[in-house]
Amino acid sequence: MSGESVHASRDIPGTCDSPVPALPSSHGDVPAHPTDRDRRCPFDPPPELTALREKTPLSRLRYPDGHIGWLVTGHEPARKVLADPRFSARSELKRVPVLRPGTDPFYGSPALPGWLVDMDAPDHTRLRRRLMSWFTARRTRALTPRIGRIVDDRLDEMAALGGQADLVEHFALPVPSLVICELLGVPYTERADFQRNSATLFKLDVTAEQAATAMAELNAFLTELALHRGRSPGDDLLSALAADGELSTAEIAGAGALLLSAGHETTAGSLGLGTFALMSHPDQLARLTAAPSLAANAVEELLRYLTIFHFGLPRTPLEDLTLLGHTLRAGESVTVSLSAANRDPAHFEDPDRLDITRSAAGHLAFGHGAHQCIGQHLARTEMRIAFPALFARFPGLKLAVPSSEVPLGEDMGFYGVHALPVRW
Repeated sequence: MSGESVHASRDIPGTCDSPVPALPSSHGDVPAHPTDRDRRCPFDPPPELTALREKTPLSRLRYPDGHIGWLVTGHEPARKVLADPRFSARSELKRVPVLRPGTDPFYGSPALPGWLVDMDAPDHTRLRRRLMSWFTARRTRALTPRIGRIVDDRLDEMAALGGQADLVEHFALPVPSLVICELLGVPYTERADFQRNSATLFKLDVTAEQAATAMAELNAFLTELALHRGRSPGDDLLSALAADGELSTAEIAGAGALLLSAGHETTAGSLGLGTFALMSHPDQLARLTAAPSLAANAVEELLRYLTIFHFGLPRTPLEDLTLLGHTLRAGESVTVSLSAANRDPAHFEDPDRLDITRSAAGHLAFGHGAHQCIGQHLARTEMRIAFPALFARFPGLKLAVPSSEVPLGEDMGFYGVHALPVRW
């Protein structure tokens, strides 16, 4: 491995001076969702996506099956769509904006039991109410000491490796995995299987058969665990749901599978990519290390700036609606681009600049409305503890490879880094 640091001036990502790409000039040439990022700017959305937003915050979009729907790239219309219950999240109505064969077994039919992200009220409301008390800000604050110990333990293990490690393998992935396992009551010793199945579900290029197998294995594991917790309860979420008696075993297992997979993948992606971003912006890292009290503000800015949901949230109008002067017909697919909305200059000044002292209030990294991420307080707390602790333990932390060699998660539903080789 090269010992070149990301701080070297010829290898600092994040500043792009390439020209804005041309957009289709006729309505008949409706674009597909942009997917290719500029490798020199690994933290920015695809340049074509930025160009679409600069042209109009609401544009037509060609879906992989040929359907012509809509793409929302502006911050204000994104909030409107996500807050309006007339835009459905039901899985039987969903189309994904990029080709994902692995979604074929799940979309086009009713949501799997417990998968509230694919439901509308009243089913969504009923399930969310059963889970919400475990993810409140108050309960998350009570978990802070335990999260701090998990972070410190992982840093101790990293330090024992010598002077070089993969930050994803040894820190960004195990921290949220340990936290969500303890919260749910899932044995961390089973992490190899559930992490493998979770990663399969979020890959863009897996087949329908591979995704269905991963889901079946994850569901079988959570079903067995839910039944076990019903017989031998502990102080955890699965035990509480089993004792409550309001949800079926299938719903408990499904909700557990959703929380376990998304609960560690998304936060792991944010920790890995966030560390990469901070090391790539030494002025911002210096501010954070000089004033750890900025951690909460830094986390909000990193969430806005990075926005790991890089292909947006799918919605479907249940009736004809008007948005920004356009008529959206019932059944037309709508994709809300969170990454484009979080870089909208109409809402955030100089949005392409990382500034951990700015107010990132109103960012949409966790979505918005009834489906806003249920685990947002937990994710925030983990990051607020993890970033300052990491750089305090390893104040000279640097990349162990050139930034251009960091493997980016462009092939995943959640954007991040597959590995982050670091040295100290």
